[in-house]
Amino acid sequence: MTLLGAVGLPAVSAGTAAAAGGTLHVDNAAGAHCTDSGTGAQSAPYCTIAAAAAAAQPGQTVDIADGTYPEDLTITRSGTVEAPITFRARKNENSPGGGARIGGWNRQTNGFFVTGAQHVRFENLTFDVGYQRPSIVVSGARDVVFDNTAVFGGTGVRITGASDKVVFGRGSVGSMGPAITVDGGSTGTVLTTNMVQPNATGIVVQDSPNTVVVSNSLNTNCSGGIVLDGASTGAVVENNVVNTAAILENSCGAKATGATGITVAVNSFPGLKADYNVVDSRSDAAAYHWGGTLYATQQAFTAATGQGAHDFVAPSWVHKGPDAPLDVTVDSADENAPGMLPSDRGAWAPVDDVTVPNTGTGRGFRDRGAYEMQDVGSAFTPAGPTRLLDTRQPIGVPAAQAVPAWGTVDLPVTGVAGVPAEGVTAVTLNVTVTEPGADGHLTVYPHGDAAPNSSNLNWVAGRTIPNLVTVPVTDGKVSFYNASGGTVHLIADLAGYYSTKGSLFHAQGPTRLLDTRAPIGVPSAQAVPAWGTVDLPVTAVAGVPAAGVTAVTMNVTVTDPEQDGHLTVYPHGGKAPDASNLNWVAGRTIPNLVTVPVTDGKVSFYNASGGTVHLIADLAGYYSAEGKVSYRPAGPYRLLDTRQDANWDAEARPAGTVPAWGTVEIPVGEIPNVAALTLNVTVTEPGAEGHLTVYPHGDAAPNASNLNFLPGETIPNQVVVPVKDGKVSFYNASGAPLHLIVDLFGYQAY
Repeated sequence: MTLLGAVGLPAVSAGTAAAAGGTLHVDNAAGAHCTDSGTGAQSAPYCTIAAAAAAAQPGQTVDIADGTYPEDLTITRSGTVEAPITFRARKNENSPGGGARIGGWNRQTNGFFVTGAQHVRFENLTFDVGYQRPSIVVSGARDVVFDNTAVFGGTGVRITGASDKVVFGRGSVGSMGPAITVDGGSTGTVLTTNMVQPNATGIVVQDSPNTVVVSNSLNTNCSGGIVLDGASTGAVVENNVVNTAAILENSCGAKATGATGITVAVNSFPGLKADYNVVDSRSDAAAYHWGGTLYATQQAFTAATGQGAHDFVAPSWVHKGPDAPLDVTVDSADENAPGMLPSDRGAWAPVDDVTVPNTGTGRGFRDRGAYEMQDVGSAFTPAGPTRLLDTRQPIGVPAAQAVPAWGTVDLPVTGVAGVPAEGVTAVTLNVTVTEPGADGHLTVYPHGDAAPNSSNLNWVAGRTIPNLVTVPVTDGKVSFYNASGGTVHLIADLAGYYSTKGSLFHAQGPTRLLDTRAPIGVPSAQAVPAWGTVDLPVTAVAGVPAAGVTAVTMNVTVTDPEQDGHLTVYPHGGKAPDASNLNWVAGRTIPNLVTVPVTDGKVSFYNASGGTVHLIADLAGYYSAEGKVSYRPAGPYRLLDTRQDANWDAEARPAGTVPAWGTVEIPVGEIPNVAALTLNVTVTEPGAEGHLTVYPHGDAAPNASNLNFLPGETIPNQVVVPVKDGKVSFYNASGAPLHLIVDLFGYQAY
């Protein structure tokens, strides 16, 4: 039981308890063959919890099956330090408490009492208590622990009668009186990681020394938050999130006088530590009532008392978005506070939000309050380009051998080429198919999954084709499926990876940075010579900052190549590596998305061919250390195939081509707080030569391209596009209809 170990009490595992005394079973379901006159065997369980409680011996576990038990219970039996008595129900996966409910909406109880008992544990129980009845009362007890307890109704939880070392953790309390009261000279009480939502004051401690109030979330709707009164000395009040505002975000008006966040009486000052708390500022009440003096701000409070140096008086939650202020509850807690648990109210482990500075103690990324933010996304680390796979060599495979028809290659991508062994959520690879024996397509997907109905590269027999791929990583590998009836060779060059550390994306554009035909980004309109290099400034242009940029993402197009060859895009100042971003045959126009590290404000383009080429580069975004969006790998999922009917939440699109010079819009509003999408976009069956532009909905189609195509060919490309008003737009810049396929591989979100 990690809960006990976390607060310094003796830890006894479930396995130890069961081995010492066995298990008593309670199950009142029809067909369970229950009897209260038996021994609590699984084949003949007790019908009531009371019968099991009367029989339980030290070291035994009372296993309570799902169901409703309308019992008024008083627990008096004790375990021992080495062998406590445990009452355990099955945990609810998606809500507080457990499947065993003591009382029900139509059979509410008159309260649950633990009187004089010692060394008792209660896990995953739900209580439904009658109006003006005590919810839970612990009196004269010692070493009693409640873990994952849900309380509905009643007057709240009370720890009283000189109880000692009572822990109420990971609970959820909604009551008509103060949610949790500690009084009667109780000592060493620990209230940790609870969700408190009463119709009265949240937590009241009266004349009870050494109480720990840590990592609780309180929503009290214009009532007081935390109150220490009388001689409650030696208390610790840390990491709590106290919201006394009306309906979470509104002023309490005339009721503000009773909605103080944290109140401490003079007699409770000795030995008190109060810090790392957040008091919501929107109630218009005083944040602190300290020995009779009111303080509205953290600065005034700390200056006068020396407490709360790391407190915030600020909104305790914020709507995510580009203009949202910093969420002060995230990655800012005192991890070393007493009573801290290894997981949050929902049993989720802490995770690092890559968009928020780590300002807490210890690892620095514990959140304040009862809940750890889980939807945190990943950051990007540019790497390479480094070759991870080449089936011709062999690199990344046991032997130099083409991938067989309908065959799969599993490639390790973590713990290699500087990629960490753990914590990687996705990798970005430049993938090239060469020497294909038949027409087909390639699907890159997380290892261990079935190959999805999506594609990354499409080819005709004998053609070499590249594409950038960002693919989720589940167990350190990604898989490549050759969806064709012929063999192919595969090449994959690492461009970077996503994890809990790195840089954050800023969608920008699409904006043209380079066009050697124009000239844009170069001194004059001139093709790049054979084996020649172009150095392109990418910072302090087109909205990209002058400093702090770690990588840029561009759609790069080669056109008018005189001879077969390939292009390598790499950090300026270095040597062109043994890697490629685009491969072409003479006379063909070919695009590919490129993400490349930036070292001194420039990137370089190397024409690895014996003939001249023209280059075009359109900015999609840049990466830097700071930002508000992070990456969520997803899918791959098919968002649109114009050859089939599409049904979105708010609208539908019947099957049909995108007309000449026409636009199709895809809604993505169901993705929360989305800023940009990472898509694999494929054009097929075009009736004329042209290009496709993908851009934010509502903007005019920019002078930029994502795919270039010839009549009748199928061509894919990865696209990173900003999202505006919940949609993105696809413009067919050609004089004939075409079909369009769009697969989602991930998204950037606030």
